[in-house]
Amino acid sequence: MTLWFILALMTMAAIFAVLWPLSRRAPARAGSDVEVYRDQLQEIERDRATGRIGVDEAEAARVEVSRRLIAAADAVAPEASAVGAARRRRAVALMALILLPLGAGALYLALGSPMLPSQPHVARRDAPPEQRSIDELVARVEAHLEQNPNDGRGWEVVAPVYLRLNRLDDAVRARRNALRLLGASAEREADLGEALTFVANGMVTAEAKESFDRALKLDREAFKARYFLGLAAEQDGRQQDAAKIWRALIEGAPPGAQWLGFVRESLMRVDPSATPPSVASPGPSAADVAAANEMSPEQRNEMVRGMVARLADRLKQEGTDVDGWARLLRAYMVLGEPDKARAAAGDARRALAGEPEKVRQIDELVKGLGLEG
Repeated sequence: MTLWFILALMTMAAIFAVLWPLSRRAPARAGSDVEVYRDQLQEIERDRATGRIGVDEAEAARVEVSRRLIAAADAVAPEASAVGAARRRRAVALMALILLPLGAGALYLALGSPMLPSQPHVARRDAPPEQRSIDELVARVEAHLEQNPNDGRGWEVVAPVYLRLNRLDDAVRARRNALRLLGASAEREADLGEALTFVANGMVTAEAKESFDRALKLDREAFKARYFLGLAAEQDGRQQDAAKIWRALIEGAPPGAQWLGFVRESLMRVDPSATPPSVASPGPSAADVAAANEMSPEQRNEMVRGMVARLADRLKQEGTDVDGWARLLRAYMVLGEPDKARAAAGDARRALAGEPEKVRQIDELVKGLGLEG
């Protein structure tokens, strides 16, 4: 109610500002002014004809003198002019009284958010600084794109932010616009396929697969496209094809690739005999790899369970390691223990309760692994 009261006061002030000058009469002018201004008009025409002044200057002077001539003529015939002026003032006043509030209300309904509940200052103040900065960034970019919808770079910049905020439909729209405006590239095609997959709750749809296929035609080494095509093969029940794709990714991985462990975990889902990734360290040692190759599947499975147990124990002491929690959840899924994964997700949320961004990462992983519900 306070907002509407303030808006009503502002509207009344605006109406008063319009009506106040309309209530005042202009001072009367002498009848001789009419002849003076007529002579000035004739003189302006003569100066223009002889080239003493330019056309634009003559037009400006003629408009000004004509305005004064009209005012002087009104003063000579006060009764007639008073009636006409009064009518004009009433018409303008009526328009101000009716159109101004209606126009202001329509503008607010079109551009404002009348149904949005108020947010206390304390809530805005206590919001995480990172969240405020992200929201401000998105608002600025969206305002820019509203005025410049063909700015492909703008759409490309905001797309990954939409993904981070879990605004998946907006992310797909931004990826499509960037691809349309900036042209096709392997990265843009793969990014579109990724967004489409996220919208489908992790399922590689036919449309997403087409995007990944187009990405590979542009770049046979496109990592993201290759990984998701392996995921599509796994979802289609073609585990051997998925394993082949992911093995090729692992063999061609550059030194220190951050995604190597993740791809190894994916490979173990479709090929339990694959070398298990280390879940307690960035990667297995040479001795671990050699030992794993000589183990039976049962022994290898026990080794993985031992690694998982050590990781779980470490996270009880160092609960702020969000990457460690992510590895633990994936490891439980690889071992076919979703209940333990859900329990670990709850432990992670409690351990990371003071860090909203890390909690959001855990929530997204839980959703991606299908552990919701």
